[in-house]
Amino acid sequence: MNLDDLQHLLRTNSTNVTEEYTRLFHGRGNTYGGYRFLTVDSVDKVLFAVLFDADEEEYAIVSMLRDFFDAEAKWEALVVQQRYLPSSPSTVVAGELPEQCFAIESGLKYHINFLNAQNIGFFPDMKLGREFVRDHANGKKVLNLFSYTCSFSVVAIAGGATAVANVDMNKNVLSMGRENHRLNALDTKKVEFMPYNILKSWSRIRKSGPYDLIIIDPPSFQKGSFAATSDYEKIIRRLHEFAAEECIVLSALNAPELDSEFIKTLFRENAPEFQYVERLENLESFPEIEEERSLKNLIFKKKAYRVG
Repeated sequence: MNLDDLQHLLRTNSTNVTEEYTRLFHGRGNTYGGYRFLTVDSVDKVLFAVLFDADEEEYAIVSMLRDFFDAEAKWEALVVQQRYLPSSPSTVVAGELPEQCFAIESGLKYHINFLNAQNIGFFPDMKLGREFVRDHANGKKVLNLFSYTCSFSVVAIAGGATAVANVDMNKNVLSMGRENHRLNALDTKKVEFMPYNILKSWSRIRKSGPYDLIIIDPPSFQKGSFAATSDYEKIIRRLHEFAAEECIVLSALNAPELDSEFIKTLFRENAPEFQYVERLENLESFPEIEEERSLKNLIFKKKAYRVG
């Protein structure tokens, strides 16, 4: 693939673009040869490109994106993030950034910030995981571990959950999570925001249980607080303390070096009362040449709970 091929693919994938968050190019899955360091998204009124590694073609790529942005006239701003630099700076390369920016998915909105953080506040690859939670939340009490900006909580409440407990040690992302509920006119009286270190707060988490639906979506590695290789097991081992008699777990993992069997083994050895049900599919717009290196969303059920 060369630069002309990349531009042609962007044009093709943007033909039917709407306000919904859409990945136009996903190089991270190694399916497009030399552009594994690049992603390009349509985020409502913003064209958003991320460069994960330095590359000698960077100037040419950004120039092409500017031409593409100008020719399509579908967005108000072109933002390019240099993720490989220490502060992951983002730059408005063309146009003017809207005062407020949103990720829109399945009719729900989420606040995002292109300029002040490594992550903008929303992970689009988790769409099918959120759909699963929305479809299975009705009448359920939900626990959302490593909640980040609470997108799982938003879809759970929208799907009819009776209560949701969001746990994340970062107070700022929880504040954004609260605003995400308000943005969608959802009742926050049903929602708890717990600014705790999960691995040190089991008794506080238990108080709001037991939970019928549990979401475990940790970072693969967060210095000083969580490492999937050593800490994921600690959560699985505690599930029996706050899981309802009939409980379903969405166990997520986005570490390329760890495969699905890693999670399945943790459940077999530490929570054998939970049976493996299925692995959710990933979006076609996030192709991966090695499936086990992509996002893994595994569903487990306790006892006789039926999915579907």
